[in-house]
Amino acid sequence: MSTASGHRGTTGPNRPARLPTGQYSRPDEERDDVSLLVPFIGEDGRRTTFDVGTLPLPGWHVPIAQSWAARVGPAGSLRTLSSASGGWTIVVRFLRSLAASLEPPAQPSDLRRRHLDAYRRDLEATCNPSSVLKSHRAIALLLDQPPFAKLVAEELRALFRIRGRNNRAFAAGYSDREFRTIVTAARTDVAAIRERLAAPVPEFDSEMIEALLRTGSVAVDGVPFLDRVTHRRRLAEQVFITRGDLIPLLALFVATTGWNVETIKELPSEHRVIEGVAVEVPILKRRRGPGRWHRTVTWEIGKAGQELRTPGGLYLLMHRLMAPARALLVEAPYWAMWSGAGRSGPDRVTNPFADSLNTETSNGEWAAKHCLRADSAPHHDAPSPDTQQLSLNFGRLKKSVDVRRTRALGGHLPSAARSNTVPVLFSNYLAGDPTTIDWAQSIMSDAVADAERSAWSAHERALESMGRQRLDVRPSAEGKSDAAVRSTAPEATAWTSCLDHAHHPLTGRRCSQSFLACFHCANSVITSEHLPRLLELLDALERRRIQLPSDAWWRRYGPAWTAIRHDVLPRFTEGEVQAATEETTGDALLDLVEPGWEHL
Repeated sequence: MSTASGHRGTTGPNRPARLPTGQYSRPDEERDDVSLLVPFIGEDGRRTTFDVGTLPLPGWHVPIAQSWAARVGPAGSLRTLSSASGGWTIVVRFLRSLAASLEPPAQPSDLRRRHLDAYRRDLEATCNPSSVLKSHRAIALLLDQPPFAKLVAEELRALFRIRGRNNRAFAAGYSDREFRTIVTAARTDVAAIRERLAAPVPEFDSEMIEALLRTGSVAVDGVPFLDRVTHRRRLAEQVFITRGDLIPLLALFVATTGWNVETIKELPSEHRVIEGVAVEVPILKRRRGPGRWHRTVTWEIGKAGQELRTPGGLYLLMHRLMAPARALLVEAPYWAMWSGAGRSGPDRVTNPFADSLNTETSNGEWAAKHCLRADSAPHHDAPSPDTQQLSLNFGRLKKSVDVRRTRALGGHLPSAARSNTVPVLFSNYLAGDPTTIDWAQSIMSDAVADAERSAWSAHERALESMGRQRLDVRPSAEGKSDAAVRSTAPEATAWTSCLDHAHHPLTGRRCSQSFLACFHCANSVITSEHLPRLLELLDALERRRIQLPSDAWWRRYGPAWTAIRHDVLPRFTEGEVQAATEETTGDALLDLVEPGWEHL
């Protein structure tokens, strides 16, 4: 390196190396050699290739290829084949919308506000608000990637960054009766599958069974053409799991494990049995973005004969029942089943979820076969003959499992969160669910009742220690004149009167207790004159309830509130209480019993 003066640049003590003046910026790389074929390998092992060259507007192809490669690459947020395919559909629609405009933008730099407005109108005319919001966010992520960040103006890219939340309504879980109905039907079918594979029917000889086990194909020699489908299916059912078995198997797996159906479909065959009581399985938890995809779970095996009631027992049972089909596959996946090919072969044994997580089997047909019916009223009434058929939704089924586990653990979310984080468990599975709300309301009602009973017991014990059973309440209806009351209770407190302020019933000394303690004191006297202030105090205590934690409120104000509600007000007539309500002034005098720092 040479300096402007021609001398060799040197460094030394207090002589740093010379740096170029101005701000350094990396020169833009020429990317004419960018491939328009973007490969994708997901975290779930599935792969595909996106051909950008098939899109319209050739001037957009190279930037699209670079940006899309970043979106679906190892550091991108699209890490499954289904999510990448969905995002690609949005990109294709965006490019086609631009190409269909009156003056299509040949290059990204030609993009104008009118093009984006036309795209937005097209979306709003054909999609629901949730899909519109999803499409806008996908395009915003695409355009914020280089090189679009330099080719498209910031004000145009900002139009896609719509602020707002996805208000998609989550379906409620099943009622207790509906959940039991689904699980019972699924368990019955799986038990029938176990018995079917354990004892083949005598109709088929051993040679036919052995040939099927070796090849996975059913011979149809001598079988009438129209009967071949039934013949091949009935023979295959004696050896293999078939497509018709998938729905009850998936339903029972979700119900016993509490994991979503996507994770169940990608169960691995590798596992480790721990001392015969549990099985350790590495599972794939599908998440957005990179990282934290793989984890290991430990499932209880249970007792012999109870395999259909424990997650580990069900896993090992199906692993054993699908072993004949798995032996015919090179990959040796957990899910292995026989798949026919119509009236003519060849038959094949396959992993039904190797290419896609779609089962290609109707949940509705399975529910109709078992005559599953929804409740007449949500989560309350048993079904009537005219109620609609109960639909099987795996998301609702998992939510029902999460709700029941949360209830069983007393609502402690950190313990209940098994397959999701606590915020995800609450916002996506518990919040808004009718069964959760009913249970929480009953729990809160019981908790309030327990706290109220505890406060009332404390009030009674305090009075009993002073030799009284009830407070000295003197309504005007008892005939005592106000003058007589004043003669016996001359000392006024905040909300009551005191018979002898100088001698506390327990200590015999001058009273130094809070005015709230007057509601548990044998010296306290309450007349109709005190009613307006007592009603104001109740209102103030109710307002303070929403400002303090529940336990703090009950500890500080609960005994006094309970004494007023249950020992004072019931001794007055409705007319007296109504008249006192009209005399309230709005000053509850609550500051007389609060610490001084609370008023700063």
